[in-house]
Amino acid sequence: MSPSEERDVIERFERQRARAPRWQWLGQAAAAVLLVGACQGDADGAGEHTGHDGDGGHGTDSGGAEMAHIHGLGINPADDELYVATHFGVFHLPEGEQPVRVAGHTQDVMGFTIVGPDHFLASGHPGADDPDQQPHLGLIESTDAAVSWEPVSLHGDADFHALEAAHGQVYGFDGVTGRFMVSADQREWEPRSDVPMADIAVSPEDPDLLVATTEQGPVRSDDGGNELTPVSGAPPLLFLDWRDSGSLVGVGTEGTVHTSTDGGDTWTEGDTVDGDAAALTAHGDNEVYVATDTAIYHSTDGGESFGVFHELG
Repeated sequence: MSPSEERDVIERFERQRARAPRWQWLGQAAAAVLLVGACQGDADGAGEHTGHDGDGGHGTDSGGAEMAHIHGLGINPADDELYVATHFGVFHLPEGEQPVRVAGHTQDVMGFTIVGPDHFLASGHPGADDPDQQPHLGLIESTDAAVSWEPVSLHGDADFHALEAAHGQVYGFDGVTGRFMVSADQREWEPRSDVPMADIAVSPEDPDLLVATTEQGPVRSDDGGNELTPVSGAPPLLFLDWRDSGSLVGVGTEGTVHTSTDGGDTWTEGDTVDGDAAALTAHGDNEVYVATDTAIYHSTDGGESFGVFHELG
């Protein structure tokens, strides 16, 4: 396959992914890997978002307000503000302001998780501004709030669609191998199961207790992910997070938010947000952010009610 044919396959896959539900594009990703041996950024989309302020810090550009294809959300403890991982880089989004693409980077940021002040972990694929990178970034790390990123492990080999950092460990689902893995040092990884996952939540009290979302519904593990058991009667969730208060919060594909105070055994239905769910994060005891394809929503009562934090488009 020639380089131009390879780019055509990649760009067609990315256009399909933008329109497809998450479970469907997980399958499309595998097909694209088989076709071209790698999955890269969307050359058309990234090319429209390459502005830079030139100072090496947070830079606005013509695409800043067009934040799209959201993959992850997180609150940075350094400033208590929202950061949004997208197919076209990480955006800083203070309340009431317009999004700012951090440092002009256009890489596809997946598996985004915040470890501590200005300390981010992620995975994904290179953008148009970094064509010499490996197509799969493996685990990458930033200690300056996404201004710069460094490869940590599995560079060129892993594409973590979901990452979670807790109890000094990193938990991740690799879309290349289809494996759920855990690392105690961010460099050596222990494979634990082969169940396709969209998202992972780890109990803040127990490093071995986790809940993950699958196409068949949520699954739970009491041994760090070696054995995964379907959660009977759980709603069909796509994204979830464990709040500091000890309760789980999750959102389904159609935007309905649910909470659980018993580790996922029983769930209470909360508010419904508009659009197809794209990401969720919990902050503190009661704050919840949900991103859809139309807006980012914010709740201060644990998901019982939501208001629009930022409209997309």
